[in-house]
Amino acid sequence: MFKRQKSIQAILYILGKFAERCTDMHKICKILYFADQRHLSKYGRAITKDDYIKMPYGPVPSNIYDIFKNLNKEDVAGCLERINNFVIKSKADCDTDYLSESDVECLDYAIEECKNLNFTELTNKSHTYAWNNTKDWDVISPKDILREVDNNTEEFINFVVDKPVFKLAV
Repeated sequence: MFKRQKSIQAILYILGKFAERCTDMHKICKILYFADQRHLSKYGRAITKDDYIKMPYGPVPSNIYDIFKNLNKEDVAGCLERINNFVIKSKADCDTDYLSESDVECLDYAIEECKNLNFTELTNKSHTYAWNNTKDWDVISPKDILREVDNNTEEFINFVVDKPVFKLAV
């Protein structure tokens, strides 16, 4: 299930790594994609738990995209603002209590991989197996996202994606 508050904090964390604490939505979405991919592969869970949609310029996290479209809502109005149609700026610091050490590790990795790439380079970087194996505007399979990472066996991929979720009785 999507982790809204954690995702907002991940966005703030990313923005905090850029000059003037802002960058474009495309770059944020690609950083989150590669951070989620790495975290899913290394630790068996995604950071945001968002669904990635195949859009023309690469995978886009569905719920996070909705956050960007609705920045005037109370829960994000105090921490994020739109500079223009595409650029998002942080108005608050990240509350790292929402992020685990492994979350930060994978976010830092993805930031380093993506921060100096331009729009076309980021688009090309994200147009790989998972994106190509998905119909336009459909959800990208987490199994396909994991298949892009070297050394992930089908047994591992099936375990990570299909593992049972245990709920504690209250």
